[in-house]
Amino acid sequence: MSVRKPFEQSYYPPVPTSTTKFFRTNLVWQLFRFIVLNIKMLRMVRKH
Repeated sequence: MSVRKPFEQSYYPPVPTSTTKFFRTNLVWQLFRFIVLNIKMLRMVRKH
Protein backbone atom coordinates (compact mmCIF):
# COMPACT_ATOMS: atom_id res chain seq x y z
CA MET A 1 0.00 0.00 0.00
CA SER A 2 1.49 3.35 -1.01
CA VAL A 3 1.28 6.41 1.16
CA ARG A 4 0.35 9.67 -0.53
CA LYS A 5 2.35 12.66 0.55
CA PRO A 6 0.71 16.08 0.59
CA PHE A 7 1.42 18.38 -2.36
CA GLU A 8 2.46 15.59 -4.70
CA GLN A 9 0.98 15.56 -8.20
CA SER A 10 -1.10 12.45 -7.47
CA TYR A 11 -2.66 14.20 -4.48
CA TYR A 12 -4.68 16.61 -6.63
CA PRO A 13 -7.67 15.57 -8.77
CA PRO A 14 -7.51 16.02 -12.55
CA VAL A 15 -8.82 19.37 -13.78
CA PRO A 16 -11.03 19.41 -16.89
CA THR A 17 -9.73 21.22 -19.94
CA SER A 18 -11.46 24.29 -21.34
CA THR A 19 -12.96 22.16 -24.15
CA THR A 20 -14.43 19.74 -21.63
CA LYS A 21 -15.90 22.61 -19.63
CA PHE A 22 -17.41 24.07 -22.80
CA PHE A 23 -19.16 20.81 -23.72
CA ARG A 24 -20.44 20.32 -20.17
CA THR A 25 -21.98 23.79 -19.98
CA ASN A 26 -23.19 24.39 -23.55
CA LEU A 27 -26.97 23.89 -23.66
CA VAL A 28 -27.10 23.46 -27.44
CA TRP A 29 -24.58 20.61 -27.30
CA GLN A 30 -26.44 18.99 -24.39
CA LEU A 31 -29.74 19.19 -26.28
CA PHE A 32 -28.12 17.60 -29.34
CA ARG A 33 -26.65 14.75 -27.26
CA PHE A 34 -30.02 14.24 -25.53
CA ILE A 35 -31.76 13.86 -28.88
CA VAL A 36 -29.10 11.44 -30.16
CA LEU A 37 -29.38 9.34 -27.00
CA ASN A 38 -33.16 9.19 -27.29
CA ILE A 39 -32.96 8.10 -30.92
CA LYS A 40 -30.59 5.30 -29.93
CA MET A 41 -32.94 4.17 -27.17
CA LEU A 42 -35.94 4.23 -29.51
CA ARG A 43 -34.08 2.02 -31.99
CA MET A 44 -33.23 -0.43 -29.25
CA VAL A 45 -36.80 -0.58 -27.97
CA ARG A 46 -38.15 -1.15 -31.49
CA LYS A 47 -35.76 -4.06 -32.09
CA HIS A 48 -36.76 -5.93 -28.95
